[in-house]
Amino acid sequence: QVQLGESGGGLVQAGGSLRLSCAASGRALKNYAMGWFRQAPGKEREFVAAISWSGDNTHYSDSVKGRFTISRDNAKNMVYLQMNSLKPEDTAVYYCAADLVLKPPLAPLATRGGAYDYWGQGTQVTVSS
Repeated sequence: QVQLGESGGGLVQAGGSLRLSCAASGRALKNYAMGWFRQAPGKEREFVAAISWSGDNTHYSDSVKGRFTISRDNAKNMVYLQMNSLKPEDTAVYYCAADLVLKPPLAPLATRGGAYDYWGQGTQVTVSS
């Protein structure tokens, strides 16, 4: 079993920044890819970013590319999402997720939610205009 817990959400003005954290327990995540997803009210969950187990490979959705940065600290069993230049359309509940299928470090990262095995409870991010 893996437990994931997100933190760092909140209310921020457009143009501001937030850093989300995802803490894992129950299993070391150093061998697994991790992802961030988000879901806005009335919308489907969407992929935001993913990172390989080594951190050498990352992938972003077009909507956040150049503004968000995903990173990880395997020694601390943590994954982060640095969000800069936030826009009102970034308002959503943000979830971290773990993909427990072992993959080479440069293998394509999953962007479908169904490919991820464990999810956190989410943290709310609200961006005011």
